[in-house]
Amino acid sequence: MKPEEYPRMAEAEGRQWWYVGMRAITSALLDRHARPAATRPRLLDAGCGTGENLAQLGATHHTVGVDLSPAATAFCRARGQRVVRGSVLSLPFRDRGFDRVTSFDVLYHRWVEDDAAAVRELARVLRPGGVLLVRVPALKILWGAHDAAVFSRHRYTAAELQALFVGAGLVDVRTTYANSVLFPLLLLRRGLDRLTGREGSDVGFLPAPLEWLFTRALRLEAALVGLGLRLPVGASVFALGRKPADPGPRVESPANRG
Repeated sequence: MKPEEYPRMAEAEGRQWWYVGMRAITSALLDRHARPAATRPRLLDAGCGTGENLAQLGATHHTVGVDLSPAATAFCRARGQRVVRGSVLSLPFRDRGFDRVTSFDVLYHRWVEDDAAAVRELARVLRPGGVLLVRVPALKILWGAHDAAVFSRHRYTAAELQALFVGAGLVDVRTTYANSVLFPLLLLRRGLDRLTGREGSDVGFLPAPLEWLFTRALRLEAALVGLGLRLPVGASVFALGRKPADPGPRVESPANRG
């Protein structure tokens, strides 16, 4: 991202409607599909930004973050979060070190030149039976000024994201779009951006009544996703997949013994 985006993100992500709503959807997906752990799960947030997701997930996980941007890691450390600098293409962690891995709005970025390699790397550090949860911007038709401001490379379909997961060997892959209720408004906004030549990102606060309304729209989506529903269209797309469990020791049948 452009350097000026990091302070704006740090200010907004604790309270702004989009961040709050997306965390609600994240929690709904993890609560429904991540198997309960006997001990507090270890979670890596890959591309952790300025650290609010780490703080929120830290209520239920042992968390560590990784980000390529020095500005992002500085914000995380100022918030008291455990973070290291590194790329999702070469994570500075051992194989099978985490019960859960999350990555929110990272794969789409220009710095990630090979998204398939990045998903394989995220899967590498996941223990067998653990889950990977990824969110990316959705649908090329929504391309606009915000994408240019945050250095977007691509907006995904659910099928594209699912193919990346399957290619990395993940199973039980589930996808859903998000920010669906407001999709018509977002589509209109992007069209106006193109007509007017507006520049800059969408990070910022709306008037309080709209903040309240839009937050409730995303919380409704979180409730639907928590019931197992798959939203058919939206401005973001989530995928959740599981790393296959290690096969147990091969037991030879008596009939095959000498």
